[in-house]
Amino acid sequence: MKHKQPSPIIRTDKWTLNPTAEQRHLFSETVKVYRRLCRYLVGIIFTHWPELGGLSSNEQIPAVERLMHSTGKRPVVKYPQFNRVFYKFPSYYRRAAISFAIGQVNSYMTRYVDWQTGLSRNRRDAKPHKLNADAGCYPVLYKGQCYKLHDYNAVEIKVFTGADWIWTTVQISGLRERHKLPDNKMLSPTLIFNSQVCHLSVPFHCVPPKQNPEQNVVAVDLGINTTATVTVVTFDGTVIHREFLNTGRDIDRRDKRLKSVSMRASKTMGKGGKLHKGFCSKTYQKCANINKQISHIVSKRIVQIASQFNSEAIVFENLKGWTPKGGRKRSNLRQRFHGWLKAKIRDYTEMKWQEKGGKVIDVVAAYTSKLAYDGSGRVKRDSKNYALAVFQNGRQYNCDLNGSQNIAARGILKLTRRNDSEDLSSKRSGGSPRSWACLCDLWTHESLRLA
Repeated sequence: MKHKQPSPIIRTDKWTLNPTAEQRHLFSETVKVYRRLCRYLVGIIFTHWPELGGLSSNEQIPAVERLMHSTGKRPVVKYPQFNRVFYKFPSYYRRAAISFAIGQVNSYMTRYVDWQTGLSRNRRDAKPHKLNADAGCYPVLYKGQCYKLHDYNAVEIKVFTGADWIWTTVQISGLRERHKLPDNKMLSPTLIFNSQVCHLSVPFHCVPPKQNPEQNVVAVDLGINTTATVTVVTFDGTVIHREFLNTGRDIDRRDKRLKSVSMRASKTMGKGGKLHKGFCSKTYQKCANINKQISHIVSKRIVQIASQFNSEAIVFENLKGWTPKGGRKRSNLRQRFHGWLKAKIRDYTEMKWQEKGGKVIDVVAAYTSKLAYDGSGRVKRDSKNYALAVFQNGRQYNCDLNGSQNIAARGILKLTRRNDSEDLSSKRSGGSPRSWACLCDLWTHESLRLA
């Protein structure tokens, strides 16, 4: 099977800064004056958009500078207020602000044209979008002119004191690993600062390596009782690795917090009361952070398994648009369904695996757990232990393992049989290999190939 060179991707790291009280004040002044300039530029660019909109991206920034930035060769400009109000404003900060303001106006004009033509109207009396000049942006730093890096331990940043621009050195207290890879190219970072956070958002241009994988896939069955069940299956149907990934402690922490919300709500509302806006918002935010942590832990381990076995792909069930049907309203089961991290784990796994040059594929989710992997037909769940599947021949097997092996079979057939046997029926399971295949279908195809 031929493998193409993976396309370059952009990934962003967060480098945590540890500023002093004085440096926090300087960062605050820098962000404030940068946003003030962006608001000023949005008005100018919007006024002159008929002539600016037709220019290329390389021509737009010089054209805006000719309108508002006076120099020795260009003493007279249409908007001379800039040089008086934004005295000694660094040129690279200025061009970053112009680029941001152009993007704001361009986005607004695109949406406004869609509104005029009726493409974005949900009803006949829908009002047009508004141009938001106060977008809460942050300054982009250019190497050498706005920041200087010192061995990844500290960074020197040009900041505004309120009257002048100076350099200040701040310690880097935490960073990721992407800067250590030789093929990754560091792009211009953004200074993110507000009352809660202070860090550099550092994008990297990543070139994933070209893979020469083995003939196997990693199949992942995402469940309610077990967070993820991982199975590694070769193209001939041999299972070479099984693993259960369960973050029970973190799930209990999350569910305990969510359970406390209903108790506090009943005490707050009483009978027929009403909750105020933002009720228990901190608790919900904490639960969202726990979910994010669980997703990162599980996706990291899945990628480690795929790297260990040099897999062709990671296979997931296509659960897009799935909604829970089981469980009574406000029951614990319904809450667990809503806390199911089916999308986050899949998305985080894809982002991590793409950096290593791999690919993630989705297969039909129907009957992956209801059909026995050995082709014996539908399974029944054990009445005392729902995680156990009882085959028609009386054999007991873990239901999640059974499902992950069927997911692997469908992924392998999707990879290897793209152009032929699309409608070929399985001789043992009675379904189409592309959509209803089980692990036994790989054994059938392998025996036919050897014969």
